[in-house]
Amino acid sequence: MANAERGVRGGTVAGSNGFGAARALLWALAAGLAVRQAVAVLRLPPGERLLDLETWTGENGVLHVSGSLYESGKFTGTPFAGLVLKPLGRAAEQTLGVAWTFGTLLLVVALGLVAARALPGVPGLSGPTNGTGARSDSGTGTRPGTGFGLPSRRTRLLAAPVAISLLMLSLPVRNSFHLGQTSIIPVLLVLLGFFAVRGDRGEPAPGILIGLGAALQPAVLLFAPLLWLTGRRRQALTTLATFAACTALAGVALPSDSWTYVTRHLAGAGLGESPDSLANQSLHGALLRFGLEGPLEIALFVVLAAAVCFVGLRRAARYALDGQPLLAVALTGCVAVAVSPTAWQHQLLWLLLAVVGRVGTRAADRPVWPVVVVIVMTLPGRMMLPNMTVLHPVRDNVLLIAALAAACAVPFLTRESPYFAHPVPTEYAKPVEARWRHVPLAPFWRRLVSRPNLLLELLAIRVGYSVYSHIRAAATGGREAAESHAHQIVAVEEALGIDIERWVNHAVVKASWAEGFFDFYYTSFHFVVPLSILAVLYVRRPADYRWARASLAFATLLALLGFWLYPLAPPRLMPGLDYIDTVHGPQDLANPDYGAMTTITNQYAAMPSLHFGWSLWCGIVIVLLAPKLWMKLLGLLHPLFTVCAIVATANHWVLDAAGGAVVVGVGFTLTYVLSGPRRLRPAETTARAEAGALSGTDHDGTDHNGTDHDGRDHAGRDHARTGSDRTDPEREVTGAVKGREPSGRKSPGSVTEPEPRDEDPATAARKIT
Repeated sequence: MANAERGVRGGTVAGSNGFGAARALLWALAAGLAVRQAVAVLRLPPGERLLDLETWTGENGVLHVSGSLYESGKFTGTPFAGLVLKPLGRAAEQTLGVAWTFGTLLLVVALGLVAARALPGVPGLSGPTNGTGARSDSGTGTRPGTGFGLPSRRTRLLAAPVAISLLMLSLPVRNSFHLGQTSIIPVLLVLLGFFAVRGDRGEPAPGILIGLGAALQPAVLLFAPLLWLTGRRRQALTTLATFAACTALAGVALPSDSWTYVTRHLAGAGLGESPDSLANQSLHGALLRFGLEGPLEIALFVVLAAAVCFVGLRRAARYALDGQPLLAVALTGCVAVAVSPTAWQHQLLWLLLAVVGRVGTRAADRPVWPVVVVIVMTLPGRMMLPNMTVLHPVRDNVLLIAALAAACAVPFLTRESPYFAHPVPTEYAKPVEARWRHVPLAPFWRRLVSRPNLLLELLAIRVGYSVYSHIRAAATGGREAAESHAHQIVAVEEALGIDIERWVNHAVVKASWAEGFFDFYYTSFHFVVPLSILAVLYVRRPADYRWARASLAFATLLALLGFWLYPLAPPRLMPGLDYIDTVHGPQDLANPDYGAMTTITNQYAAMPSLHFGWSLWCGIVIVLLAPKLWMKLLGLLHPLFTVCAIVATANHWVLDAAGGAVVVGVGFTLTYVLSGPRRLRPAETTARAEAGALSGTDHDGTDHNGTDHDGRDHAGRDHARTGSDRTDPEREVTGAVKGREPSGRKSPGSVTEPEPRDEDPATAARKIT
């Protein structure tokens, strides 16, 4: 959503047919997610869905209580919320939550449509704006000299289903659906106030809507300073007046509850769960989880909250005046999350809106911030960080950390920056010609020469492994099927004469040193070696890192398919076959769960063996890329020791290792077929080939790093021949963006702001050449 305009402007969408198909696909995805969310709620029995709705419709709920709203301790809203939301709660009671669920669905759709309309435009593409994202008819109220306009209609049409899909996937929306919360309403009121009603001449409607949102959720009052700092002072005063009027109305209708709220539960303090629970992602909750309490905690919270408000609101006002009002609203919402005494998960939608911010001057770095926000907002913290004690403070407060980073630290680009619309292009290279004409089958899978973003890679590896672990654990298949498949494996091995598992297992048990060695090897090197190889490739050979990572990912996905379709009991879990589990110790085979190990991982995920598959991947990568013979031979020892370990410890059959070899082979084959050979053309040759003058150096055996297979530096020799004429393409592109020559001299007639360019990286490469 943050960069949607780049995907539909400048001819990048191939005609109206391509645009229509993309739009239809995105809307189908959004509709599917919406239906899935509604069905997931409505299929539950009435007593198990919309749990927080019990505070309204339950026996002691708001609709039936005769005393104080806060007497039961379950109601967490303001007195005004208890007053005006009763009709919604009564409708939910009468329809068993069906109307409430579909009403929430409509609110989410409206939220996505308004957010898509508020996307920032590109400088110079349309008329002036009023600093709030809405077009100004007269041009008054604009920031002098900007001329920033709205995004194109195509951008908004594509952005709307993307925004709705992200909202449906986010934890706050899923939480609101499941619990029956109303936290979407204040967010929608604020967005309507900023983007859907006319306010460029000081009309009161925006202030009224935002004031209503503040009456429902007091932290929304922080948007009044944002209005004031951006020159909309009349609407800021209207916001405060509306909030005061609504609060006074609740005070007249519910005087006792209003007094209780003001004196004991201001801004939600003391309501709901314990404030130190993980669900409270505010600064107050984090300080309590760190063990602080009493006057010291309160004083520190006040100081930190004041600092966050000062920095965050100034940044928000800056981006609002720059013509990025949706980002400004998101940052203000993140400030509200941090400084509120309680910020429950369903109140954290503001952080998702910050996905529109653009970070980084390089095109390759642009996806980092949106991906981080989407991951943080859609996945639980335990999937992003490993279960290590030292990381628990980060894992438990990851939403708060992301909100603080967005509000106070992340360097979002302004629209005055030359990189806002035209980041430094990514440098690509093409593989050498393949033996088959149709390879690569996916030419759009372009090979990057530069090193990928480290944070993005670490998140991808961690999240990918978490998803792998969940799927592996879910693919159990049942004990009967697993043991039946094991008997099939035994029969095949006996027919082939390779049923050596029991003999090897008992032989190793008789030699204590061998048993200790293979137990240690089995438990210690499964993850360490592949991660170490990936780390070395990341630092030393970035393009080979991408090739190796893709092959490993394909092999792992294929293995998951094997776990799901063919659950298999390993030798150590086969009753009556006399195998000894040397790693985990004796298992109670009379127990259907086989003891505690079954609760940790799927015991029947044996075919194929990823222990051997990953080790074979390591050996192949080392053999192909290591410059020395002794390194290649050392690399081959790892799969050899691994296959011995998995058989000796009775964790796998011999055919499991064969299955691991198959999925690794198919993984490398898929990478080759889809993206072409591993070796890449040198950068100069790639540029000449794209210009139609392919030289004969493609087949000289030089890899993408400019290193011959004998280890000599080809790039160094090339530099020696051409001297200072060789320049870094990225440096030249950067110089061109800044209006300077690569040497740093001001080029004749250059300007600070670049003219809009609608050209792909290949065109830029031809110009450089």
